[in-house]
Amino acid sequence: MLESPLLGDTVTAPRVTVTEVVARPQRRHFSAEYKLRVLQEADRCIPGELGALLRREGLYSSHLTTWRRQREAGELAALRPKKRGRLVDPHAEALARLKRENTKLQAQLERVEVIIDAPKKLLVLLNQPIPDAPERK
Repeated sequence: MLESPLLGDTVTAPRVTVTEVVARPQRRHFSAEYKLRVLQEADRCIPGELGALLRREGLYSSHLTTWRRQREAGELAALRPKKRGRLVDPHAEALARLKRENTKLQAQLERVEVIIDAPKKLLVLLNQPIPDAPERK
């Protein structure tokens, strides 16, 4: 406790609570069988029991909405968790690799052309005639 010299009142210091933060939260994954079982239970519920089911299972009503939509699509595979992330097109990867290779070869060609043209430019600076290139057979 601290005393305030101006007010004459005692002031308590605020309490500091220690909270632990999980380094990386884990996303929940539900199997297709679990989803179907919960949907069947939810379909059997009378009004007022659905909330208790959701609380007991730790689910949200949006889970049921999404799972019902997937079930109506008629595929058990639709209920399986989907892999997250960017879809990779093998043709796009090959195209990107070929573009990188093309850019690299273009830069290499420019360097070689500079090396080939250097003697010609030197002869022009020295006012020397440029010899004709020998014919290739």
